[in-house]
Amino acid sequence: MAWVVLVIAGLFEIGWAIGLKYTHGFSRLWPSVGTVVAMAISISLLGWAMRSLPVGTAYALWTGIGAVGTVLLGIVLFGEAMTIARLTCVALIVTGILGLKLTS
Repeated sequence: MAWVVLVIAGLFEIGWAIGLKYTHGFSRLWPSVGTVVAMAISISLLGWAMRSLPVGTAYALWTGIGAVGTVLLGIVLFGEAMTIARLTCVALIVTGILGLKLTS
């Protein structure tokens, strides 16, 4: 169950990272509220998952899910560059996440 909670926490991390773009420096109320709520949920779920998962593994997976998701949504939503080098780096992050999961 902790792994599922950790993945959900990572999804909320993606949400607040993307949400930051829409806040325009926290100058827009509703995107800012949504971003702060997503931050609180993400951190709370991460803390819950860490009760039974190793801290290093949990934190690495949480940030990895957030990084990969944010890069991919940046490409889709904001037209950010989709180069072979960038996608290779994302693949390396995914490989690291899978490696940590398999060895924990």
